[in-house]
Amino acid sequence: IINSSIHSIKGFEAHSLYAASKAAVRSFARCWSVDLKDRKIRVNVLSPGPIQTAMLNHAMGAKNTEELDANFEQFVSAVPLGRYGQPDEIAKVALFLASDDSSYITGIELFVDGGLAQI
Repeated sequence: IINSSIHSIKGFEAHSLYAASKAAVRSFARCWSVDLKDRKIRVNVLSPGPIQTAMLNHAMGAKNTEELDANFEQFVSAVPLGRYGQPDEIAKVALFLASDDSSYITGIELFVDGGLAQI
């Protein structure tokens, strides 16, 4: 399981280098899926959207709690499900991809983003 981000397919202002690195991760996964299939190694990409973490708080660049709340409100309005994800939601998807329940899945990029990258 390779961690990436919705930035692999969705552009955001001032994130071009980060987005390019995440698109490269997606390309690596495609190639590695082919390269490792004979060894029965599955390769998948897990791409979270906005997840309620300290990293997201820092990325918002707010100087105080009020500004952070305003930034969150504006950004979450773009998420079709209308909220941020939680770290445990990402963990559950990673556990699924690591389990035998996903034994017929390889080479995918799975977005866990409330629909932000796709809708």
